[in-house]
Amino acid sequence: MSLVIEQAVEARLVAAAPRMATIPAMLSYDRRDPFAVRMTFPAPSTLEGVEVCWTFARDLLATGLAEATGDGDVRVRPYGYDRTVMEFHAPEGTAIVHVRSGELRRFLKRATALVPVGREHLQLDLDHDLAELMRDAC
Repeated sequence: MSLVIEQAVEARLVAAAPRMATIPAMLSYDRRDPFAVRMTFPAPSTLEGVEVCWTFARDLLATGLAEATGDGDVRVRPYGYDRTVMEFHAPEGTAIVHVRSGELRRFLKRATALVPVGREHLQLDLDHDLAELMRDAC
């Protein structure tokens, strides 16, 4: 069974202009890091011209489909029935995108099939992680 799933999604950038630009993004989930989801925006779609990857809790994404959640760098909330708003806060500014809720639900369904919610701890290798941490400390 695969360790990683990836899914391309279309994000609509909310900007000051009335028309929202569509930008590609990639959602990924790695069962070796079972509590986290990553959303990557390619270099051409960022202000800095470099790929940007945001890492946040899988639970944050799941909860954000039904209700507003997040009080840190990543915030998620429903927007009508078929859209979800994702806010990414950084020192340089805030990016707000709309993503189709169906795409997010499909991604979460695949992630849950890979690692069921509540069973994430079974994917962790604490002995290995501790050994890596200690190796880096020396």
